[in-house]
Amino acid sequence: MKKIHELVLLVWCIYSTAYAQQFVNLSLQSRITQVQPYCGMVFWTDNGTALQALANNVQLEFSYLIPSDIVSDSGIYNWSVVESVLTRAENRGHQCILRFRDTYPGVTSPSVPLYIRSQSGYRTQLMPVENKRTYIPDWSSVSYQNFLLEFFEKFAQKYDQDPRLAYLQVGFGSYAEYHLYKGPFAAGRTFPTKSYQETFLSHIHAKFIKTPWSISIDAADKTTTPFVSNPSLKKLSFGLFDDSFMHQQHSSTDAEYNRASWLFFGKDRFLKSPSGGEFSYYTKYDQQHALDLPDGPHGRSFESFAAQYHITYMIGNDQYEFQSANRITQASMATGYKLKVTSYKTNGLVTEVKIKNTGIAPLYHDVYPCLGNVSSSTSLKGLYGNEERTCIIPLVASDSLKLQMCAPKLLPSQQIQFEADL
Repeated sequence: MKKIHELVLLVWCIYSTAYAQQFVNLSLQSRITQVQPYCGMVFWTDNGTALQALANNVQLEFSYLIPSDIVSDSGIYNWSVVESVLTRAENRGHQCILRFRDTYPGVTSPSVPLYIRSQSGYRTQLMPVENKRTYIPDWSSVSYQNFLLEFFEKFAQKYDQDPRLAYLQVGFGSYAEYHLYKGPFAAGRTFPTKSYQETFLSHIHAKFIKTPWSISIDAADKTTTPFVSNPSLKKLSFGLFDDSFMHQQHSSTDAEYNRASWLFFGKDRFLKSPSGGEFSYYTKYDQQHALDLPDGPHGRSFESFAAQYHITYMIGNDQYEFQSANRITQASMATGYKLKVTSYKTNGLVTEVKIKNTGIAPLYHDVYPCLGNVSSSTSLKGLYGNEERTCIIPLVASDSLKLQMCAPKLLPSQQIQFEADL
């Protein structure tokens, strides 16, 4: 204990000495010229045309995954499918959003590992969902329930700190979006019970520390999910995604379905966890005109919706068919955070940097101002609004040591830009 006190005293003395010296302002010029990491329009990993054309003006790629592609026998994990998705995206300079799903309307191949499906009593369920024959897991299987908890624990151990993974999306039912629209909902058989959902969500909250995770706004449904009966679940660290963003009656009133579902989870939820989604597929018109200016498909621009819901990312896989690369880039740059250095000075011992976030959403990953390999100990995670954060870097800026933004969850090819006119 004595040594710890001595170390604290030494650090205090160093910084006290540093601050005793007079600070001198440094000049700094910088602009944000492209879409920032963790933000913007998202394209599926198999949309090679758009990904190649947009290059670094896409920062995120999306992919569905299913547990049975990774596990076939008890305790035996083969992560090659995940590795392939993450590595392909990394080679393009992009991070991934991954969503594990159990049911996809029209898909009859099983999402449940073979060793569980082979157990006595497990029911193979092929049922109509959205008028399509569809595989649905047998949620009465305790083995399957336990497996999912184990699966996500293993996944977190391997990928929670992996810079290739930006965000995780989880859920149950069709598309993992907490519903079985036009399907056979039966708690404990075609859909997990509320009790199991509570266990599952608490488990994900405990295991994912570095990767923000999200659920669909459809989880507001009191029939299928436990959030109404157990409001304390809202305290978990999940963000939200909205898979029918900007449809015709998306936010006409606070009582409208999408708007009410967002509000159900708290209008300030974005301060801690990311908001995202996907452009509406209710009609082809919604897709074709999602990024139209000035009025979008139904009287409002994407930018106005993005600001209202503090959007960090939006899946827009079809947008390259309908919009120019410049428009997609413009819309992407209207999402997420935007860093601005407001003060930059040194006293010959340390460099002091003051930073604001002038974007529409906070940063959800740790980001540290740095000079070379030396970083401030102060993270910009959560910085938003009128807050200005002061960061001390124990090094002096020079021509060879330029101010940068460093982050553990960042690919070597990515760069977090900032504005400065000092």
